[in-house]
This record gives sequence, structure tokens and C-alpha cells, in this order.
Amino acid sequence: MAAAAVLLLPGSALAAATDGRDMSLLWALPFVGVLLSIALMPLFAGHLWHHHYGKIAAGWSALFVLPFAIVYGAGAAWSEVTYVLITEYLPFITLLLALYTTGGGVLLKGSLVGTPATNTALLLVGTLIASVMGTTGASMLLIRPVLRANAFRQRKTHTFVFFIFLVSNIGGSLTPLGDPPLYLGFLQGVSFFWPTTHLFGPFLVCAVILLAVYYVLDSWAWAKEKPEPPAEARPEPLRIEGWHNIALLGVIVVGVLMQGVWQTSEIVLLGQAIGVERLAAMGIFLVVTVVSYRLTTDALREANGFAWGAILEVAKLFAAIFLCMAPVLAILKAGMDGAAAPLVALTTDAAGQPIPWVYFWLSGLLSSFLDNAPTYLVFFNLAGGDAAHLMGEGALILAAISCGAVFMGANSYIGNAPNFMVKAIVEENDVRMPSFFGYCGWALVFLVPLFVLITLIFFW
Repeated sequence: MAAAAVLLLPGSALAAATDGRDMSLLWALPFVGVLLSIALMPLFAGHLWHHHYGKIAAGWSALFVLPFAIVYGAGAAWSEVTYVLITEYLPFITLLLALYTTGGGVLLKGSLVGTPATNTALLLVGTLIASVMGTTGASMLLIRPVLRANAFRQRKTHTFVFFIFLVSNIGGSLTPLGDPPLYLGFLQGVSFFWPTTHLFGPFLVCAVILLAVYYVLDSWAWAKEKPEPPAEARPEPLRIEGWHNIALLGVIVVGVLMQGVWQTSEIVLLGQAIGVERLAAMGIFLVVTVVSYRLTTDALREANGFAWGAILEVAKLFAAIFLCMAPVLAILKAGMDGAAAPLVALTTDAAGQPIPWVYFWLSGLLSSFLDNAPTYLVFFNLAGGDAAHLMGEGALILAAISCGAVFMGANSYIGNAPNFMVKAIVEENDVRMPSFFGYCGWALVFLVPLFVLITLIFFW
């Protein structure tokens, strides 16, 4: 229970306790274990996983914390626990909680007919707003309007697959609010608008091509099906309910920006120094969460299908993932002097220079089947972990890592948290979604060739 209580997010590796050069790859086993549990247990032991995922995550966390305490001492273990809890995990989860709560309190109502043009427009809107209210918030806001608009359609699975591609993943690539990897980068020192300026080109290419392909595909399905929109449906103008939550989203943006522009004094909590601006931002996010919950009616949240279970699951699993990843980050940060030297060697050429396309694909492939937030941190540290350098001379490498982590989170249901949420909501409405490997087949056909093109244009 003590180990489960300190599940947390890693910071700049295990500098306070030990040197990553002294650690073997055996320390990565809990990290591999928790990620394989997340990837495979829902498929092969779903009942066990859904009822006990918190205990399983806590068990893997204990398998790291307890041996670490034995080898390096209880004081070192406590120092690591408090470091990542205070400086990384709490800032991360409070922002995610605020975005989840406010996004679940905005309801788009009105009569929409799911023609190819309407569906494409909805996907475009979702893609554009995902960087403002997060991929989770944008997915929560639009998935039900898209379901209602296409209720009369027979061929509609492709719509929700492309919804995951665009709204739940690629659309969140322009700001730290959009996707967890970019927010982790922001916490590591990457400026707020750096993704906006450096990822806009790859984002635009992906969005335009996928929207065009979707329009052609949906037009073919429409012509093949020749659907008749329900004549009895009464026209109802589009409107938004829950405007106060949109205003609260603005407050969240202010809280995030504040951390980048207001650098003030530090205070010490549990032996760890943290900036006052970071504490103030966490306070803002918690207040926004409470205000959103109190001001939003139960009827509105029910209409949106809002529930706390999803964010609770994310909080538990992310905590276990990042705790177990701490030694992996330490080993990677050791570079050629660490146990991950072969992987480090793969990312550089004969002259020792980093290879952008390798960073893009390695970060992307891991993001596809693990989780894109910790994957981003792994390669961020592998590239040196210095935000100032990566935003300057190393900008192409940071862009490759960012695009790989954000874009390729769309390659599977487990690549990004909103993917599974969208799948669950669609299936609750009796719409068939592809199986795990079936969805990967869609990604192989439509996304992988696109990412090859992105490689050739931007990272070769």
C-alpha cells in the first residue's frame, strides 16, 4: 500500500540517487512489465484487468521501488519518490484532470446529417480544436455529435477510425495543451509555442491528406449505400451548452502559459524544490476542476456520457508507467556510457550526429504500442534532455521526437488515451469498431505511407 501511494512521474532520471551508468537493463523489467500488461491483458484477460488494473500497476511499481530501496538505500528511494511526485506527476495529472472535467462539460447539440461534407467538416473542426482543449477534450466534445449525425448510415466505421487518427491524435500536435507528450516537454523547458511553429508543417500535411482521403472514402461509401436521411427528424440549429466550461478552458490556458513566463522563487516540499509558479498553476487547475463540476448540471454531463472512471484509470496507469520508467531514463541519459549504448548508437551516424528520421520512427513505433507520453520522455532524454539545446541546434531532432510521439499514437488503440475512450463510446452506441489488430490494419494502410511521406519531406 505504501508503494501504491507514491506512484508518480519521473523527472530528469535518477540523478539524486545514483548514476545511470551503473545500472543494468534489469532495472527496466518493471517498466516493460507494466507496459505489456496495459497492452495485452485487456485482450487476453479482460475481466481480471478491468477489475484489478490498479493492483497490477501498483505491483509493478513495488517491483521497482522495493529493490531500489534495498540496493541504494531507503533515503535514496524516498528522494526519488518525492522528486517525481512533487515536480512532475502532480503538475501533469492536475492539468489532465482540469481538461477532462471542462471538456466533458461542453455539449454540442443540434441536427446534423452525416453527409461526406458534414462529416469532413466535423473532423476538421475536431482537428483544429484538439490543440486548444486537448485530444481528450476534443474527442469528448465531438464524438457524440458525429454518432448522432451518422445514426442513419450503414457504412460508418471508417468515420470513427479517421476520427481517432485526426481528432484524438494528430490534431493535438500544436500546443502543450493538445497531447500529454508535448505538455511533458513543456514541463522539461520547451516553450509553449515551440510546437506551434516547428510542427505546423508536418501537422498540415497530415491533416490535409487524411481529410482528403476521408472525404473520398466517405463519398464512395455514401454512393455505395445511397442512404436516406431520416425525414421525421426536426431541424434543430446547432448550439453549444456549457459555455462556462469554455471560459474555464481559457483559464487553463492562462495557467499553462503562466508557468512559462513567470519564473519566481522556489519553496521546498518533502525535501524537493518546486517553483511557486508551478504550485500556483496546480492550484488553478484544481480550482477549475471544482468550479466546472459544481456549475455543470448532471443532465448535461449525462448527455455527454461523462464519468470519472476514465480519468481515474489514466491517473493510476500513468503513475505506474512513469515510476517504473525512472531507471530507463537514467540509463538512456547515460548515453554511450550506459546499458542502452546500442540503442544510442542507432540514433547517431558515424560522425556522432543524431539522425532525425531514426528518432521519428523509433519514438513513433514505441508510441504506437506503449504510450506516447513516456515514449516522448525516453527519446527526449536520449537526445540529451537539454530543452534549450533541443529548441535551438537540435530543433529537427525535437520535432522528429514530437511528431513521432504524437502522430504515431494513432497507430493502435493503446497509443493514446482518447483512442480507447472513443472506441468504447462508439461501441456503447452499437456501432461496430475494428478489433485491436483490425484497427492496426487500418493504420498500416492509411497512416504508415503518410508517415513515410512525412519522413521524406521533413526528417530525411
